[in-house]
Amino acid sequence: MPHKSIKMLAIVAGLSFAGAAEAATVYKTTLAGTNENPVNASPGTGEATLTFDIVAHTMTLSVTFQGLTAPTTAAHIHCCAAPPANAGVSTMTPSFTGFPTGVTSGSYMNVFDLTQLSTYNSPFVVGSGGTAASAEAALFAGLNSGQAYLNLHTTAFPGGEIRGQFAAVPEPGTWALMITGFGLVGATVRRRRTPLLVS
Repeated sequence: MPHKSIKMLAIVAGLSFAGAAEAATVYKTTLAGTNENPVNASPGTGEATLTFDIVAHTMTLSVTFQGLTAPTTAAHIHCCAAPPANAGVSTMTPSFTGFPTGVTSGSYMNVFDLTQLSTYNSPFVVGSGGTAASAEAALFAGLNSGQAYLNLHTTAFPGGEIRGQFAAVPEPGTWALMITGFGLVGATVRRRRTPLLVS
């Protein structure tokens, strides 16, 4: 019987983890000129976090960048090609709504509605099936296969001054669920092994 209890706790922990991971996936990247194709010697750097929620159909993008050699002209996500190949633009052009242009450093955060065609670049929509749903699925698949990247374009580097390939990372909430689940399993194992003292 003790083994059944441990198994049940492990299953519950696993389901909690799967449920959290299923709803939203977090991707991160570091932006640099050495990630561009062709590579450049820009001293610019940056970081970006993207949260893709397939249940709410939203994409939250947070970006910080600094040290660019020239003012920004555009920023968007490219998909889908294996690195270091260049890919077409998948999100709105010429730039994300409200992204700071004409600057060499800045920060940005926005939530995009993935059910809206305006979130995507028209050729990407056409190439992925012709609907917002098919574009969302294609972008999600590209992100999960490491074939999507964020690119910041400037007047000095029209093709892109710094970019970074997105990679999935566990969310803090997911880690918390995993740790809680493993803690419950460990506590149960310890309790089963504690000998009973009979007076």
